[in-house]
Amino acid sequence: MLNTLEFVLLLLAAAVVLVGMFRSMNLPPVLGYLLVGALGGPHALNLMQSSEDASHLAEFGVVFLMFSIGLEFSLGRLMAMKRIVFGLGMVQVIGSVAVVTMIGGLNGLSWTASFALGGILAMSSTAILSKLLTDRMELDKRHGRETIGVLLFQDIAVVPLLILLPALSRPAEELLFTLGIAALKAVALLLLVLVFGQRLMRWWFTVVAQRRSGELFMLNVLLITLGLAWLSELVGLSLALGAFLAGMLISETEYRYQVEEDIKPFRDVLLGLFFVTVGMLLDVMEVLYNLPAVIGLLLGLLVLKFGIVFIASRVFGSTAGTAMRSSLWLCAGGEFGFVLLSQVMGLGLMPDGLAQITVAALVLSMLLAPLIVQASDKLVMRFVASEWLLRSMELTKVAAQSFTTEHHIIICGYGRCGQYMARFLEQENVAYMALDLDPERVREAGAAGDTVVYGDAARRETLLAAGIMRASALVVSFSDVNAALRVIHHAHALRPDLPVVARASDESDMEKLSDAGVAEVVPEALEGSIMLASHALALVGVPLTRVVRRIREIRNQRYALMRGFFHGAGDMGDGPESAQQRLHSLSIPSGAAVVGRTLGEFALDRFGVGVSAVRRRGIRGLSPGNETRIEEGDVVVLLGLPSGLEAAEQHLLGGG
Repeated sequence: MLNTLEFVLLLLAAAVVLVGMFRSMNLPPVLGYLLVGALGGPHALNLMQSSEDASHLAEFGVVFLMFSIGLEFSLGRLMAMKRIVFGLGMVQVIGSVAVVTMIGGLNGLSWTASFALGGILAMSSTAILSKLLTDRMELDKRHGRETIGVLLFQDIAVVPLLILLPALSRPAEELLFTLGIAALKAVALLLLVLVFGQRLMRWWFTVVAQRRSGELFMLNVLLITLGLAWLSELVGLSLALGAFLAGMLISETEYRYQVEEDIKPFRDVLLGLFFVTVGMLLDVMEVLYNLPAVIGLLLGLLVLKFGIVFIASRVFGSTAGTAMRSSLWLCAGGEFGFVLLSQVMGLGLMPDGLAQITVAALVLSMLLAPLIVQASDKLVMRFVASEWLLRSMELTKVAAQSFTTEHHIIICGYGRCGQYMARFLEQENVAYMALDLDPERVREAGAAGDTVVYGDAARRETLLAAGIMRASALVVSFSDVNAALRVIHHAHALRPDLPVVARASDESDMEKLSDAGVAEVVPEALEGSIMLASHALALVGVPLTRVVRRIREIRNQRYALMRGFFHGAGDMGDGPESAQQRLHSLSIPSGAAVVGRTLGEFALDRFGVGVSAVRRRGIRGLSPGNETRIEEGDVVVLLGLPSGLEAAEQHLLGGG
């Protein structure tokens, strides 16, 4: 047995290794946390005397998860998607619960346990599916909107389920009364918070924000979150419901995005601990003993949810292909299933053996979810005959638009950037063909006379239909670098001589696109800085011809002068900027290895580092050559990634 500190240290070490391993395999990190818990729990190595303390901390993980769900809750978004959310989403959740309750009752399971199991299995993984939709650029497709709508209703449905499940643990004769009291409490708390809370919350956050203290702002977020959770528990409801209401209130203020960033580290760490405690409940030996039942429940889960979503999607007017795609995306289980399962086990609503089988089936389904999504297109093409016809019609529309067009420019993506570019081309009487995946945008712009069609530019056949063999150039106007690289790959395979212009959001994307063979990369941040500088120079009297010449020089040098920037405390973190090249000033003291020697002798390029400038006695020399000899007191400005800069600094100072 280990004491608490030893157990926590071992837990953290195992979590770092296993979660890192799962991430490297593109598998959900939640599975790594579950495995850590299963290995260290009472049914395996039994490393801790009591998991009660960890369970208390895990409750805070659920609180912050529900808070973040409330933070993303938007009445406007709900109303915009109300047909999908309250139509398809409601049918999926209620249908899943009803069918599982009926099947459980027919197999001798109590109706309370069957109802609880139905709620657990009805959930799908918001974290996994939303990321997959974003990575595959399918958020704007019909099945993408259906998937997001159903996930949104599932998030909402967790709240009443968290209220219902404790009531179900009461004796049968008290059940109706308990449910009525719980519903009245929830409605009263909801009205109180929504009627008086929004105005009060906005005023209070403004008062706190005016103090301009990040520490005070963070403390206030914790106070509001935990305070409302405590108030909810005080009136006999769950902590999670209060946290959800807190998130809802803050989502209506202008401080929502700052709060979301501040709360993320707490939520992710504590939620990881929650999944560790769920893993501790897993008895691997019992699961292996009941492996046929686990496989049976897994198959039943996938088939049941697939069938319910498919039928509901068809009823709500989707094509067979869209309905099948939505069904395949949503058929697996999700993390909220574990949240509900943890509460069910704590209330004793479900036999322990069934709970073990359910945990195992949920874990396996989440492992299968990315694989099912990856195979969804092939499965739809294989089993839905009409999908071939629809795909052919889509390509026919693209080809019909581009049939008489030659020497045109293909614009991949017709968002704001693509539309502005199209207007510019029209002024110069240059023909273009735009491809976009948002049907509403395509319909609106097409009705206005724009040459835009629905089509996926990342597909080889779509580019062929758009007339890539007759085009003069291709422009990638969206900033998703992975999708852009797929477009560029197909374009170069079809037309190696076709010039490609691509948009980049930062310097690291610029390098990737340049390496992929793009003729011109337009980096947003650098171009914005150039425009700011050019306007400022013109306003202070620098001749316009000199400003234009300077801009031309910078562009001709591929923005070499503007590569990297000095990072400050506000730039630290795990966002995209942490992987960008940065500048670092290194003062050379007496006795440093580089004193009296040239830069070329140190071969800094092996660390991926260059020298941007050398400052000596107040004079700065840009882009020094390898023959530059360094003196004591010089300031050498290095350019590179953080790891390379650290190694280069040690090399220059110590000669290692």
